[in-house]
Parts: sequence; structure tokens; C-alpha cells
Amino acid sequence: MDFDLTPELAQLQQTVRRLAVDKVKPRAREIDSTGEYPTDIFEAFRDADLLGLCLPEQYGGSGAGILGLTIAIEEVAKYSNTVALMLLLTRLPTGPVMIAGNEDQRQRYLPGIATGELRCGFGLSEPQAGSDVAGMRTRAVEDPDNPGGWILTGTKCWMSGVVEADWYTVFAKTGDPASRAHDSITAFIVERAWEGVSVGRTDHKMGVRGIDTGELILDGVRVPAENVIGEVGGFRLAMLGLNAMRPIVAARGIGLAEGALMYATEYVKERAAFGKTIADFQGIQWEIAKAAVDIEAARLLTYRAASLADQGKFTKEYVPFLSMAKYYATELAVRVSGLAVQLLGAAGYMEDHPTEMWYRDAKQLTIVEGTSQVQLGLIGRGVLAHDLWWD
Repeated sequence: MDFDLTPELAQLQQTVRRLAVDKVKPRAREIDSTGEYPTDIFEAFRDADLLGLCLPEQYGGSGAGILGLTIAIEEVAKYSNTVALMLLLTRLPTGPVMIAGNEDQRQRYLPGIATGELRCGFGLSEPQAGSDVAGMRTRAVEDPDNPGGWILTGTKCWMSGVVEADWYTVFAKTGDPASRAHDSITAFIVERAWEGVSVGRTDHKMGVRGIDTGELILDGVRVPAENVIGEVGGFRLAMLGLNAMRPIVAARGIGLAEGALMYATEYVKERAAFGKTIADFQGIQWEIAKAAVDIEAARLLTYRAASLADQGKFTKEYVPFLSMAKYYATELAVRVSGLAVQLLGAAGYMEDHPTEMWYRDAKQLTIVEGTSQVQLGLIGRGVLAHDLWWD
């Protein structure tokens, strides 16, 4: 069992680490304060060929896979979870297309993501259907004027990148709108430029500012048959796509925790108190040590999960391992960012230091793409079903 990164992944890590220090770190506070989309950083990622990390080479990507994207996001998230989200959005909406899309769809929509010519969003949640995905009300009815086509009507909410996206992966009810059966939900590729597609309100967020989150409104949008992803009634595709995303979200948590702990550690080594530095106190050292252990444990869980996902192991029997990574790493981000604020004391609560930004950003990670409670439920059911068992 080899725990070392391949030479290619190690080189990727070093490349992104330098870019994060040079480009992301100096801009992180400004992005958070203004809430403006960091076009300059998007262009830096484009120029460094980082927008297609998880895409296969035949579609213009680098073929680094989910593990490669996980490593890159970890480095970027040390300084900005907004910028880390920018990289995440190269995989979340494209995942269903890669898993179940046909060759025509992949050729039309994936290369533009890798080159930065296109951006995309993921439409699953609705005002009354967050964790309860089957409760969605967005409706797709057959288009009488276009055989095989559909007409979509409804509103998606809490969509990251909704303003910047050129196309969206959208899930809608193709069966009985009241049905909770999984075969009543289907995935579609919807282009921003189509008639009836518009962006509604954008949200005022506690953290992760700089990439708009908001509503996508679908008002009688005609979707041709060639833009149905997979089979009609293919809701399982949404779950497979989210399963494969668990380590990518976890990487945001690990990176945030690393950045917060490193910053706080340097601070306590310099802060004088009671005739010594704060770092000289054993109680402080123990808290730093516990956080360091948790970070390394989270990384092992997350890299294993990413490796599984790259092998196509994101079906039911692997869900506990994927959910563990997301649960542990994102809860870790909350704990360590809270510790960082505490280690700085009153200073940590002020905008003079990035600790309060990390603290605000961390909480989002325990909610998006399956809350911590959803992950615990998935892990628990996996143990009960012996998908996770020890004999």
C-alpha cells in the first residue's frame, strides 16, 4: 500500500500550491468583502489548465480525475473557499454528463468547461425540496411540437454559479408531480440562452461570497430530446453524481482547516502573554495537536474516497466510505476554524484577521451537497446493510 502521490499528482499539488499563494491568498479578503466574481483568478486557473482536471483527455481535460481535483481544491481552500468552489463547479454539473451522457452531449458541453469558454451550474434543490429531493416540483411535460422533447417549468434555488453559468444540469419531474418514486425524475441539459430561462433573486450569504448563489427560473423552457441525460426516469443519476462529489467537498473542508490552523499557529508563536508566548502553554499545544491529528485523519478518508470515485466505485455499497469523508472533513472545518478564532481571542473575531472569514465559510460545507445529518444517515444505513462491515 503506497501512500505517496504519483509524480504527476505531486507536481500538480506543487503547481496549485504556488498559484494559491501567489494569486488566491492576496485576493481572498477582497473577494469576501466585495462579493465580486474573481474573474482574474478564473483566468489564472484557465491559463494553468486547471479547469479540466476531472475531465477525460478526449474532451479537453487533463484526466487527473477526482483525486487530482481534490488535491487542487485542498490547496486553494487554504485561503479561499469561494475560489475552491470555482474549481468544484467544473465537476458537479458535468458529473451526470460524464456518468450517463451520450457522446454527442459530452462533445458539445465538456470541452468548453476545460478551456474556460463555458461555465455550468447544477439545479437540484428547490425552496421546498432541499435534502428531500423527491419533493421537487419542477415539472417536465412532453413537448407536443417536438417528439422526444420536453417543456420544463419550475424554480431551482441555492444554485452556486447561477449567474455565471452558460448551461445547467437540471432535474425535473417527468412523471406524476406528486410522485415520490425515483423513476419520476429525469436530468436535462438546459442552456442559459434558451427562451424561458432566467436568473431570479441572488442570495445574501453569510460566507463563501464572490460566486453568486441564487434561483434559476424555468418558464416553459423547451428542451430537445438530445438534451435528456441518460434515460427518462433516471433519478439515480443525481445520487451517483452527488456520491462521486463527496471527496471534492471534503477537500474544501480539509484545506480550510489547514489554512486556519497554520495561521493560528503562527499567531500564538508570536503573541506574548504572562511572560511567555501563548504557544508555550501545554493546553494550547494540545489543542493544536488534536486539530493536526484530525486533519491528517480527514485527508486519509478523503484521498481514499477520491480514489474509489475515480474507479467508478460510487454506487450504494461504497456510499459509507464516501459519506465518511464528507462528514468528517466538513465538521472538522467548523471545529478547526472555531479553534483558530479562539486561539486569537478578540483579534480572531475581527476582520483584521482571516479567521472570522474561515469561521463563516466553514459552516456552509456541512450543509451543501448533503448535510452532515444526511451523511450520518447514509453511513448508518450502510452499516445496517453490511456495506460497511468488519468480518
